[in-house]
Amino acid sequence: MADQQISTDTPASCCGAKATPAVTPSCCAPPAAADAPVWKRYDLMLWGSGVIIVLSYCLAFVLPHDAPLGLGVFTHAVREMMNLMWWGILIGMVAVGLIDRVPRQFVIGIIGRDQAFSSLVRAVLGGVLLDLCNHGVLMVGAKLYERGASLGQVFAFLIASPWNSLSLTIIIGVLMGWGWMFVFLVASLVIALITGMIVEALERAGRVKPNPNRIDLPADFNVVAEAKAGLRATTFDAAFVRDVAQRSVSASKMVLRWLFFGVVLAALIQTTIPTEVFATWFGATLLGLLTTLIAATIIEVCSEGSVPIAADLMTRAAAPGNAFTFLMAGAATDYTEILVLREVTGRLKAALLLPLLTVPQVVVIGWALNSV
Repeated sequence: MADQQISTDTPASCCGAKATPAVTPSCCAPPAAADAPVWKRYDLMLWGSGVIIVLSYCLAFVLPHDAPLGLGVFTHAVREMMNLMWWGILIGMVAVGLIDRVPRQFVIGIIGRDQAFSSLVRAVLGGVLLDLCNHGVLMVGAKLYERGASLGQVFAFLIASPWNSLSLTIIIGVLMGWGWMFVFLVASLVIALITGMIVEALERAGRVKPNPNRIDLPADFNVVAEAKAGLRATTFDAAFVRDVAQRSVSASKMVLRWLFFGVVLAALIQTTIPTEVFATWFGATLLGLLTTLIAATIIEVCSEGSVPIAADLMTRAAAPGNAFTFLMAGAATDYTEILVLREVTGRLKAALLLPLLTVPQVVVIGWALNSV
Protein backbone atom coordinates (compact mmCIF):
# COMPACT_ATOMS: atom_id res chain seq x y z
CA MET A 1 0.00 0.00 0.00
CA ALA A 2 0.96 3.66 -0.26
CA ASP A 3 2.08 3.84 3.35
CA GLN A 4 4.98 1.59 2.51
CA GLN A 5 5.76 3.34 -0.74
CA ILE A 6 5.63 6.98 0.24
CA SER A 7 7.76 8.49 2.97
CA THR A 8 5.97 10.08 5.88
CA ASP A 9 8.94 11.90 7.33
CA THR A 10 7.36 15.32 6.85
CA PRO A 11 4.75 16.22 9.44
CA ALA A 12 1.64 18.14 8.55
CA SER A 13 2.60 21.38 10.20
CA CYS A 14 5.07 23.30 8.08
CA CYS A 15 6.92 24.68 11.07
CA GLY A 16 7.67 21.19 12.25
CA ALA A 17 8.71 19.88 8.88
CA LYS A 18 12.18 19.16 7.66
CA ALA A 19 13.25 22.02 5.48
CA THR A 20 15.37 21.66 2.41
CA PRO A 21 19.07 22.38 3.02
CA ALA A 22 18.83 25.70 1.22
CA VAL A 23 16.13 27.30 3.31
CA THR A 24 14.47 27.50 6.67
CA PRO A 25 10.92 28.68 6.01
CA SER A 26 10.64 32.31 7.02
CA CYS A 27 6.96 31.91 7.87
CA CYS A 28 7.97 29.90 10.91
CA ALA A 29 9.68 31.18 14.02
CA PRO A 30 13.44 30.57 13.98
CA PRO A 31 14.36 27.54 16.11
CA ALA A 32 16.00 28.28 19.42
CA ALA A 33 18.88 26.27 20.87
CA ALA A 34 18.23 24.31 24.04
CA ASP A 35 20.60 26.53 26.02
CA ALA A 36 19.29 29.79 24.56
CA PRO A 37 18.04 32.55 26.89
CA VAL A 38 14.40 32.29 27.90
CA TRP A 39 13.36 35.27 25.75
CA LYS A 40 14.84 33.60 22.65
CA ARG A 41 12.65 30.55 23.14
CA TYR A 42 9.52 32.51 22.42
CA ASP A 43 8.20 33.60 19.02
CA LEU A 44 8.66 37.35 19.37
CA MET A 45 6.63 38.12 16.25
CA LEU A 46 3.66 36.07 17.47
CA TRP A 47 3.69 37.29 21.06
CA GLY A 48 4.84 40.82 20.24
CA SER A 49 2.09 41.34 17.66
CA GLY A 50 -0.43 39.62 19.95
CA VAL A 51 0.39 41.91 22.89
CA ILE A 52 0.14 44.99 20.66
CA ILE A 53 -3.26 43.84 19.42
CA VAL A 54 -4.59 43.13 22.93
CA LEU A 55 -3.38 46.47 24.31
CA SER A 56 -4.67 48.38 21.29
CA TYR A 57 -8.04 46.65 21.47
CA CYS A 58 -8.44 47.64 25.13
CA LEU A 59 -7.20 51.21 24.59
CA ALA A 60 -9.66 51.70 21.72
CA PHE A 61 -12.47 51.79 24.32
CA VAL A 62 -10.96 54.79 26.12
CA LEU A 63 -9.05 56.69 23.41
CA PRO A 64 -10.95 58.93 21.00
CA HIS A 65 -10.41 58.39 17.30
CA ASP A 66 -8.49 61.68 17.05
CA ALA A 67 -6.12 60.93 19.95
CA PRO A 68 -2.62 62.44 19.51
CA LEU A 69 0.26 60.68 17.75
CA GLY A 70 -2.20 58.64 15.72
CA LEU A 71 -2.89 56.33 18.66
CA GLY A 72 -6.63 56.73 18.22
CA VAL A 73 -6.57 55.77 14.55
CA PHE A 74 -4.23 52.84 15.22
CA THR A 75 -6.14 51.37 18.16
CA HIS A 76 -9.54 51.78 16.51
CA ALA A 77 -8.25 50.16 13.30
CA VAL A 78 -7.00 47.17 15.28
CA ARG A 79 -10.31 46.83 17.13
CA GLU A 80 -12.37 47.05 13.94
CA MET A 81 -10.29 44.40 12.19
CA MET A 82 -10.34 42.02 15.14
CA ASN A 83 -14.10 42.46 15.58
CA LEU A 84 -14.50 41.29 12.01
CA MET A 85 -11.91 38.52 12.11
CA TRP A 86 -12.22 36.80 15.49
CA TRP A 87 -14.79 34.19 14.54
CA GLY A 88 -13.06 33.47 11.24
CA ILE A 89 -9.80 32.96 13.13
CA LEU A 90 -11.54 30.58 15.54
CA ILE A 91 -13.13 28.50 12.80
CA GLY A 92 -9.85 28.53 10.89
CA MET A 93 -7.95 27.21 13.89
CA VAL A 94 -10.36 24.29 14.20
CA ALA A 95 -9.96 23.61 10.47
CA VAL A 96 -6.18 23.63 10.84
CA GLY A 97 -6.43 21.14 13.70
CA LEU A 98 -8.52 18.77 11.60
CA ILE A 99 -6.34 19.12 8.50
CA ASP A 100 -3.23 18.53 10.61
CA ARG A 101 -4.49 14.99 11.26
CA VAL A 102 -4.54 14.15 7.55
CA PRO A 103 -1.38 12.24 6.57
CA ARG A 104 0.78 14.15 4.11
CA GLN A 105 1.22 11.03 1.95
CA PHE A 106 -2.54 10.95 1.44
CA VAL A 107 -2.35 14.38 -0.22
CA ILE A 108 0.54 13.17 -2.37
CA GLY A 109 -1.54 10.14 -3.35
CA ILE A 110 -4.45 12.34 -4.35
CA ILE A 111 -2.28 14.44 -6.65
CA GLY A 112 -0.90 11.40 -8.49
CA ARG A 113 1.97 11.10 -10.94
CA ASP A 114 0.34 11.25 -14.39
CA GLN A 115 0.28 14.47 -16.41
CA ALA A 116 -3.37 14.53 -17.35
CA PHE A 117 -5.58 17.56 -16.74
CA SER A 118 -7.22 15.68 -13.88
CA SER A 119 -3.86 15.49 -12.09
CA LEU A 120 -3.48 19.26 -12.32
CA VAL A 121 -6.97 19.64 -10.86
CA ARG A 122 -6.01 17.30 -8.01
CA ALA A 123 -2.81 19.28 -7.42
CA VAL A 124 -4.83 22.50 -7.19
CA LEU A 125 -7.33 20.95 -4.79
CA GLY A 126 -4.49 19.58 -2.67
CA GLY A 127 -3.00 23.07 -2.49
CA VAL A 128 -6.31 24.55 -1.38
CA LEU A 129 -6.87 21.94 1.33
CA LEU A 130 -3.45 22.28 2.94
CA ASP A 131 -3.58 25.11 5.47
CA LEU A 132 -0.05 26.44 4.93
CA CYS A 133 1.53 29.77 4.08
CA ASN A 134 3.46 30.48 0.90
CA HIS A 135 6.75 29.66 2.66
CA GLY A 136 5.62 26.60 4.57
CA VAL A 137 3.96 25.09 1.52
CA LEU A 138 7.31 25.16 -0.27
CA MET A 139 8.46 22.16 1.74
CA VAL A 140 5.39 20.25 0.63
CA GLY A 141 5.99 21.27 -2.98
CA ALA A 142 9.61 20.19 -2.70
CA LYS A 143 8.51 16.87 -1.25
CA LEU A 144 6.02 16.40 -4.09
CA TYR A 145 8.77 17.00 -6.65
CA GLU A 146 11.07 14.58 -4.86
CA ARG A 147 8.28 11.99 -4.97
CA GLY A 148 7.89 12.38 -8.73
CA ALA A 149 5.23 15.05 -9.27
CA SER A 150 5.75 16.99 -12.49
CA LEU A 151 6.90 20.61 -12.49
CA GLY A 152 3.46 21.62 -13.78
CA GLN A 153 1.77 19.88 -10.86
CA VAL A 154 4.14 21.52 -8.37
CA PHE A 155 3.48 24.97 -9.87
CA ALA A 156 -0.28 24.42 -9.79
CA PHE A 157 0.00 23.26 -6.18
CA LEU A 158 2.10 26.26 -5.09
CA ILE A 159 -0.07 28.86 -6.83
CA ALA A 160 -3.27 27.42 -5.33
CA SER A 161 -1.82 27.17 -1.83
CA PRO A 162 -0.62 30.55 -0.51
CA TRP A 163 -3.86 32.08 0.80
CA ASN A 164 -6.45 29.59 -0.45
CA SER A 165 -6.30 27.59 2.75
CA LEU A 166 -9.66 27.22 4.43
CA SER A 167 -8.84 29.49 7.36
CA LEU A 168 -7.57 32.40 5.25
CA THR A 169 -10.39 32.00 2.73
CA ILE A 170 -12.87 32.49 5.58
CA ILE A 171 -11.01 35.56 6.82
CA ILE A 172 -10.93 37.04 3.31
CA GLY A 173 -14.69 36.54 3.11
CA VAL A 174 -15.14 38.30 6.44
CA LEU A 175 -12.88 41.26 5.58
CA MET A 176 -13.67 41.76 1.89
CA GLY A 177 -17.08 40.16 1.37
CA TRP A 178 -18.04 36.65 0.37
CA GLY A 179 -18.68 37.61 -3.23
CA TRP A 180 -15.15 38.94 -3.71
CA MET A 181 -13.75 35.97 -1.82
CA PHE A 182 -15.41 33.65 -4.36
CA VAL A 183 -14.13 35.72 -7.29
CA PHE A 184 -10.58 35.74 -5.91
CA LEU A 185 -10.72 32.01 -5.26
CA VAL A 186 -11.90 31.12 -8.76
CA ALA A 187 -9.42 33.54 -10.40
CA SER A 188 -6.47 32.08 -8.49
CA LEU A 189 -7.49 28.52 -9.32
CA VAL A 190 -7.74 29.46 -13.01
CA ILE A 191 -4.21 30.92 -12.88
CA ALA A 192 -2.94 27.75 -11.18
CA LEU A 193 -4.50 25.49 -13.82
CA ILE A 194 -3.38 27.62 -16.79
CA THR A 195 0.17 27.82 -15.47
CA GLY A 196 0.28 24.08 -14.87
CA MET A 197 -1.03 23.37 -18.37
CA ILE A 198 1.57 25.67 -19.96
CA VAL A 199 4.42 24.01 -18.07
CA GLU A 200 3.12 20.54 -18.98
CA ALA A 201 2.93 21.60 -22.64
CA LEU A 202 6.49 22.98 -22.50
CA GLU A 203 7.66 19.67 -21.06
CA ARG A 204 5.95 17.66 -23.80
CA ALA A 205 7.56 19.98 -26.37
CA GLY A 206 10.98 19.36 -24.87
CA ARG A 207 11.43 22.93 -23.62
CA VAL A 208 11.27 21.89 -19.96
CA LYS A 209 13.12 18.87 -18.66
CA PRO A 210 10.91 16.20 -17.07
CA ASN A 211 11.22 15.40 -13.39
CA PRO A 212 13.96 12.77 -13.00
CA ASN A 213 12.26 11.56 -9.81
CA ARG A 214 9.07 10.53 -11.59
CA ILE A 215 7.65 7.23 -10.36
CA ASP A 216 4.28 5.55 -10.63
CA LEU A 217 1.92 5.16 -7.74
CA PRO A 218 1.38 1.57 -6.58
CA ALA A 219 -1.21 -0.09 -8.75
CA ASP A 220 -3.33 -0.95 -5.72
CA PHE A 221 -3.40 2.59 -4.31
CA ASN A 222 -7.00 3.73 -3.96
CA VAL A 223 -7.68 7.16 -2.50
CA VAL A 224 -11.30 6.36 -1.59
CA ALA A 225 -10.35 3.10 0.10
CA GLU A 226 -7.53 4.83 1.99
CA ALA A 227 -9.93 7.54 3.15
CA LYS A 228 -12.52 5.01 4.32
CA ALA A 229 -9.87 3.02 6.16
CA GLY A 230 -8.65 6.17 7.88
CA LEU A 231 -12.17 7.12 8.97
CA ARG A 232 -12.85 3.61 10.29
CA ALA A 233 -9.63 3.76 12.30
CA THR A 234 -10.60 7.10 13.88
CA THR A 235 -12.56 7.16 17.11
CA PHE A 236 -14.54 10.36 17.51
CA ASP A 237 -14.42 10.64 21.29
CA ALA A 238 -13.15 13.07 23.92
CA ALA A 239 -9.56 12.13 23.12
CA PHE A 240 -10.19 13.06 19.48
CA VAL A 241 -11.55 16.45 20.54
CA ARG A 242 -8.56 17.10 22.80
CA ASP A 243 -6.15 16.13 20.02
CA VAL A 244 -7.84 18.44 17.52
CA ALA A 245 -7.82 21.26 20.09
CA GLN A 246 -4.10 20.80 20.78
CA ARG A 247 -3.32 20.65 17.06
CA SER A 248 -5.49 23.73 16.47
CA VAL A 249 -3.29 25.74 18.80
CA SER A 250 0.12 24.33 17.84
CA ALA A 251 -0.45 24.14 14.08
CA SER A 252 -2.08 27.59 13.98
CA LYS A 253 0.90 29.43 15.46
CA MET A 254 2.50 29.76 12.02
CA VAL A 255 -0.71 31.28 10.63
CA LEU A 256 -1.41 33.49 13.64
CA ARG A 257 2.10 34.98 13.87
CA TRP A 258 1.84 36.46 10.38
CA LEU A 259 -1.86 37.23 10.59
CA PHE A 260 -1.33 39.26 13.77
CA PHE A 261 1.69 40.96 12.23
CA GLY A 262 -0.42 41.80 9.19
CA VAL A 263 -3.09 43.37 11.40
CA VAL A 264 -0.46 45.57 13.09
CA LEU A 265 1.07 46.50 9.73
CA ALA A 266 -2.32 47.32 8.20
CA ALA A 267 -3.19 49.50 11.22
CA LEU A 268 0.14 51.33 10.83
CA ILE A 269 -0.62 51.94 7.15
CA GLN A 270 -4.01 53.39 8.05
CA THR A 271 -2.36 55.59 10.69
CA THR A 272 0.53 56.94 8.62
CA ILE A 273 -0.89 57.12 5.10
CA PRO A 274 -3.94 59.34 4.58
CA THR A 275 -6.81 57.77 2.68
CA GLU A 276 -6.55 60.22 -0.22
CA VAL A 277 -2.82 59.47 -0.68
CA PHE A 278 -3.42 55.75 -0.37
CA ALA A 279 -6.20 55.90 -2.95
CA THR A 280 -3.96 57.88 -5.34
CA TRP A 281 -0.92 55.62 -5.22
CA PHE A 282 -2.74 52.30 -4.82
CA GLY A 283 -6.09 53.12 -6.40
CA ALA A 284 -7.96 51.29 -9.14
CA THR A 285 -5.76 52.70 -11.92
CA LEU A 286 -2.94 51.28 -14.01
CA LEU A 287 -0.46 53.24 -11.87
CA GLY A 288 -2.05 51.88 -8.70
CA LEU A 289 -1.95 48.35 -10.03
CA LEU A 290 1.73 48.59 -10.99
CA THR A 291 2.57 50.23 -7.64
CA THR A 292 0.82 47.38 -5.85
CA LEU A 293 2.74 44.83 -7.92
CA ILE A 294 6.06 46.47 -7.02
CA ALA A 295 5.12 46.68 -3.34
CA ALA A 296 4.07 43.01 -3.30
CA THR A 297 7.40 42.05 -4.84
CA ILE A 298 9.49 44.07 -2.38
CA ILE A 299 7.56 43.47 0.86
CA GLU A 300 8.51 40.09 2.32
CA VAL A 301 5.26 39.35 4.16
CA CYS A 302 3.93 35.82 4.47
CA SER A 303 0.53 35.11 2.91
CA GLU A 304 -1.29 35.38 6.22
CA GLY A 305 0.16 38.84 6.81
CA SER A 306 -0.83 40.00 3.33
CA VAL A 307 -4.56 39.40 3.89
CA PRO A 308 -5.20 42.46 6.16
CA ILE A 309 -3.15 44.66 3.82
CA ALA A 310 -5.11 43.39 0.82
CA ALA A 311 -8.32 44.16 2.71
CA ASP A 312 -7.08 47.74 3.17
CA LEU A 313 -6.50 48.00 -0.58
CA MET A 314 -10.06 46.77 -1.10
CA THR A 315 -11.73 49.16 1.35
CA ARG A 316 -9.70 52.38 1.44
CA ALA A 317 -8.34 52.34 -2.11
CA ALA A 318 -11.53 50.82 -3.57
CA ALA A 319 -9.33 48.59 -5.74
CA PRO A 320 -10.34 44.90 -5.71
CA GLY A 321 -7.91 44.14 -8.52
CA ASN A 322 -5.04 45.57 -6.47
CA ALA A 323 -6.08 43.45 -3.49
CA PHE A 324 -6.04 40.34 -5.68
CA THR A 325 -2.69 41.36 -7.17
CA PHE A 326 -1.14 41.89 -3.74
CA LEU A 327 -2.30 38.45 -2.59
CA MET A 328 -1.14 36.61 -5.70
CA ALA A 329 1.97 38.52 -6.79
CA GLY A 330 3.49 38.43 -3.33
CA ALA A 331 3.70 34.66 -3.59
CA ALA A 332 4.49 34.43 -7.30
CA THR A 333 7.46 36.81 -7.09
CA ASP A 334 8.77 35.69 -3.69
CA TYR A 335 12.53 35.19 -3.88
CA THR A 336 12.38 32.36 -1.33
CA GLU A 337 10.15 30.32 -3.63
CA ILE A 338 12.48 30.91 -6.56
CA LEU A 339 15.53 29.87 -4.53
CA VAL A 340 13.85 26.73 -3.22
CA LEU A 341 12.62 25.72 -6.67
CA ARG A 342 16.14 26.31 -7.99
CA GLU A 343 17.52 24.07 -5.24
CA VAL A 344 14.95 21.31 -5.71
CA THR A 345 14.94 21.20 -9.52
CA GLY A 346 18.59 22.12 -9.97
CA ARG A 347 17.57 24.57 -12.71
CA LEU A 348 17.23 28.34 -12.38
CA LYS A 349 15.33 28.52 -15.67
CA ALA A 350 12.64 26.20 -14.31
CA ALA A 351 12.36 28.28 -11.13
CA LEU A 352 12.00 31.55 -13.06
CA LEU A 353 9.07 30.11 -14.99
CA LEU A 354 6.88 30.64 -11.93
CA PRO A 355 6.92 34.48 -11.94
CA LEU A 356 7.25 34.69 -15.74
CA LEU A 357 4.04 32.72 -16.29
CA THR A 358 1.94 33.88 -13.36
CA VAL A 359 2.59 37.63 -13.03
CA PRO A 360 1.13 38.57 -16.47
CA GLN A 361 -2.02 36.60 -15.65
CA VAL A 362 -2.30 38.26 -12.25
CA VAL A 363 -1.95 41.76 -13.76
CA VAL A 364 -4.55 41.08 -16.47
CA ILE A 365 -7.08 39.72 -13.97
CA GLY A 366 -6.31 42.55 -11.53
CA TRP A 367 -6.95 45.14 -14.24
CA ALA A 368 -10.19 43.39 -15.18
CA LEU A 369 -11.38 43.35 -11.55
CA ASN A 370 -10.63 47.06 -11.17
CA SER A 371 -12.66 47.74 -14.28
CA VAL A 372 -15.77 45.98 -12.97
